[in-house]
Amino acid sequence: QVHVVESGGGLVQPGGSLRLSCIISGGAFDLYFMGWYRQAPGTQREMVATIRSADKREFRDSVKGRFIITKDYAKKTLYLQMNNLKSDDTAVYSCGVDCILEGNTYRCRNPWGQGTQITVSS
Repeated sequence: QVHVVESGGGLVQPGGSLRLSCIISGGAFDLYFMGWYRQAPGTQREMVATIRSADKREFRDSVKGRFIITKDYAKKTLYLQMNNLKSDDTAVYSCGVDCILEGNTYRCRNPWGQGTQITVSS
């Protein structure tokens, strides 16, 4: 079974940067469709950025030009570099493998981990 462990969150001022990491264990890392998702209190989980096995990337409009998603095959780790952070980016960020949207819910190959909290505030 696939498991994930996220890290790298914290409190940052508007305009600041953070890099999130997600270690993925189990299965074929190089074949997975992976992504970062976030959930703010009282809202649905939403896709932030995804990357496919062929390195095709997708981003939600609000983070385009600010966030970068990369992966390290040797370390089996997914990263999210977040720049020019805004208060609207405040949420718990989680990584998911092979996630599909069913109605308003993302179902992934892995169980959702604890995620990592990002708080953007002055």
